[in-house]
Amino acid sequence: MMCGAELLSLPEGVQRVARALQAKNHPHMPVMLADAARTAQQAADALGVELGQIAKSIVFKRKADDVAVLVITSGDKRVDQVKVEALVCNGVRLGRADADFVKAKTGFSIGGVSPLAHVTPCLVLIDAELWRFETLWAAAGHPNAVFQLKPQDLQVLTHAP
Repeated sequence: MMCGAELLSLPEGVQRVARALQAKNHPHMPVMLADAARTAQQAADALGVELGQIAKSIVFKRKADDVAVLVITSGDKRVDQVKVEALVCNGVRLGRADADFVKAKTGFSIGGVSPLAHVTPCLVLIDAELWRFETLWAAAGHPNAVFQLKPQDLQVLTHAP
C-alpha cells in the first residue's frame, strides 16, 4: 500500500486513480510499465497475460445530453454500439468520443482511461465477458499505468451494472 509520498512522483491522472483505489481499500495500487500500453494488446504483452484479461475502457458520447458513456470490456472483444445505445440512450444515438471529449469528461487521455476517478460523472457499463477471468488489469490514468483487479472489483469501484 502506498503511504502518500510516492504518489507525488506519479503523473497526475495516476495519482487520482491511486487515491480512489486507496479510498476503497483496494489491495492493488497502480504499476508503471516501462513502455506505453495504449492498446489492450500492448498492455497484455507488457504484463504477460491473455488479451482478454485487459479491462479496456471505451468512451462514447450520448448525443442527447453530452454524457460520457464508458463501456469496460474485455481486451479481446469489441463493443457493439447498437447494444449500448439500446441500454442507455432511450432511442437517441451514441456518437464517437474524440480525444478532447474523453479528456474533458474523464480527465484521462485516450490510451490511459481508467474505469474510475473521472473528473465528471460518466455512465458506466461493464461487459459480462470479463467474468471469464479471475484477474484483470485496467488502465490507471496514464498510457504507462495499470492496476490489477478482479471482475467483481469493477462493480464495487465503479458502481456499474
